[in-house]
Amino acid sequence: MSDGNDRLAEKWRRFRRLSAEDRSLVLCAMALAPCAALGLSVLGFRRLKELIERLFLPDRRGVPRDSQAELEQARRIARAVRSAELHGLGRPNCLERSMLLWSLLRHAGIDGELHIGARKNGSRFEAHAWVEMAGQVLNDSADVHAHYARFDGPIAAREPDSRVAGKVAL
Repeated sequence: MSDGNDRLAEKWRRFRRLSAEDRSLVLCAMALAPCAALGLSVLGFRRLKELIERLFLPDRRGVPRDSQAELEQARRIARAVRSAELHGLGRPNCLERSMLLWSLLRHAGIDGELHIGARKNGSRFEAHAWVEMAGQVLNDSADVHAHYARFDGPIAAREPDSRVAGKVAL
């Protein structure tokens, strides 16, 4: 039993070493992770996406952006979601985890892109979801594109995003 207590104490020490903002991000991600799963289950992908779009990401046209600072903030949010996944209740699937990350990025005013891809593994069809920003994968391996073919067009967007083929415009 001492071993379990030691691991819990070490997790607590690591959590306390995080900045106050990062601790807040982890707790927020832990609290909202079940909401992503429930939202997808009850509302479905399209309606949950539309709800998130209405709630988050105010119009920032004309507002100067520091793309490097936004990318670093996006990475911090992705780390918080990963920590919530590892240490929170339940185990979200890739779509739940990516939807959570995408919504937290939108809440922070950051434009992330939710991608969905597929592959055939023997006789099985497999789909996968991940989030990118500025062409960088935030919540998966950088070579996820080598393993999953992204869908060519927007799956759940009102208008196609002509900037990059294969992106799910969210």
